[in-house]
Amino acid sequence: MSQNEHEQQAIPSTARRATIAPPPAMEVTEELLRALPKADLHCHLDGSMRLKTILELAERQKVKLPAENEEQLARAIHMGQVCNSLEEYLVAFDVTLSVLQTEEALYRSAYELALDAAAENVRYLEVRYSPALHQQRGLKMTQILESVLEGLRDAKHEVGIKSGVIICGIRHINPQSSMRQAELAVAYKNKGVKGFDLAGAEYDFPAKDHKSAFQLILNNNVNCTCHAGEAYGPESIAQALHLVGAHRIGHGVRLREDGDLLNYVNDHRIPIEVCPSSNVQTGAVSDLANHPIRFYFDYGLRVTVNTDNRLITDTTMTKELWLLHKHLGFTLEDLVTMLVFSFKSAFLPYREKADLIAAVNTEIEETLRRQQKGRVQAVPAAG
Repeated sequence: MSQNEHEQQAIPSTARRATIAPPPAMEVTEELLRALPKADLHCHLDGSMRLKTILELAERQKVKLPAENEEQLARAIHMGQVCNSLEEYLVAFDVTLSVLQTEEALYRSAYELALDAAAENVRYLEVRYSPALHQQRGLKMTQILESVLEGLRDAKHEVGIKSGVIICGIRHINPQSSMRQAELAVAYKNKGVKGFDLAGAEYDFPAKDHKSAFQLILNNNVNCTCHAGEAYGPESIAQALHLVGAHRIGHGVRLREDGDLLNYVNDHRIPIEVCPSSNVQTGAVSDLANHPIRFYFDYGLRVTVNTDNRLITDTTMTKELWLLHKHLGFTLEDLVTMLVFSFKSAFLPYREKADLIAAVNTEIEETLRRQQKGRVQAVPAAG
């Protein structure tokens, strides 16, 4: 029996349905998409701050920014603007990281991110970042991690959003740094850390150089994902899968260039963390109309929709879903199917995931029923 067949048999029927078919004539609106329960599996803490928060933290910390107000700051970090390369896009992180070097700043940013996600009915959020990038003022990595976890916990107590942290190694920093991040992830397994990732510039920085860090992660049965196939070809994805053992792929837009690998990913139900607007902004795809997510979904891949960087890309989960409907013709049934894919792909223990999927399917049905009656409203986040 395949892994997917086992999953389909073991998870209760209300949880395993990939889709709940809406009435054929039901209109897709941003209001409806906002009301549906969502999961965001690929969301960077340092790319998802509030403009106001950056300005306030900079003033308090005496950090010089390239702007004096929110409008100027948005321009300085290329907020929502198409960049010439991934490297140009990553320059914006110099600004956000400059104010994310204290426990207070890390706590506040994590707390506000979870609140912002919950406000559009994101039920489950995986926040990723690299503690190694937050040590400019001498913080220990444990302090950095615990500040973020505390912010996420407080947000859960306030609005009910479930969340966890994915710790990132960075491709263009030495492999020894990735190993230290991996050690931290192992130590905090079951204490708020959901997994490990390798992020940063792909070109000239192959995942195989960080194999030892991933081996430590796998030896300790920790979940892992890997940025791959965004700024480099399908061989980057092959390395992520076959050399470092990634369980999910971040972005993966160039997977379509290798049919055998694409079929392998599909056959093994390996989730792809797709970030449509971000992929346009970084130049990984020319425009939304040419994004491979339409082909991936139609072919049967387990694609998930994510924000990547809510601030820098000027997006939300609701906006991403709306753009897929508007520019790529995704129907409401398609979008609901992908929402369930996201919950299925979460780095959660089996029983917890099964319960969450069952609850999500029930909530989707209730939301669609209200829409059919013409009175959609946001549903408070479940505890």
